[in-house]
Amino acid sequence: MTLIRTPKTPWQPQGTVYGPLLNFRREWDLWAPRMTQDPYKAAPQAPVLYVKSANTFNASRELVLQDGIAEVDIGATLGLVVGVDGQPESVVLINDWAVPHASYYRPPVKFRCRDGYLGLGTLRPWADLDVNDLRLRVTLNGVVVQTVDFSQLKRPLAQLLVDVAEFMSLQAGDVLMLGTDCLEDGTRPRARVGDTVRIEAAGFAPLSQTLISALNTGGAA
Repeated sequence: MTLIRTPKTPWQPQGTVYGPLLNFRREWDLWAPRMTQDPYKAAPQAPVLYVKSANTFNASRELVLQDGIAEVDIGATLGLVVGVDGQPESVVLINDWAVPHASYYRPPVKFRCRDGYLGLGTLRPWADLDVNDLRLRVTLNGVVVQTVDFSQLKRPLAQLLVDVAEFMSLQAGDVLMLGTDCLEDGTRPRARVGDTVRIEAAGFAPLSQTLISALNTGGAA
């Protein structure tokens, strides 16, 4: 008798996905001279969070660029998946895609929440990992363009969870990303149509997605 294996349904978040801004020391330091300027006049005292809406969830091997978007920022990171006790239950590899934009204080929804702009990888049990020691390796068409080192977080993992809990409760199924790092010049690695981006981390299956144009799918450009 032949055993037929049914493909597993790709994992998608069951709750809200949150991401913190300026959570790597390099980007914080680059922005620090401007934090005292209008309209804020001081550095943020609590984590500055944004939301990735459900239309962004993308467990496929492609990202479709629509509306004439020429290039996107690569946002390699990890997400903490919350369990029923409000604590991390598992960890997921993520590509937090975004249209390049200048301000990281109030990131517009139209730049971060486009369809498919949250690349989702595989899950690992929280208990199996020491997230603070993990590094992500990002390649663009086979060339290494970034290494993300989670020992360089502005708010280390435990502190991020405590600080977020001061003003909101995370529910079972929610995902809290750890943030994305920038390059030395303050930008992020960028990809265009035809490029393949691959994110690797020890213990995880690689997350790989290829950018295609909406024209190639029959959609509007």
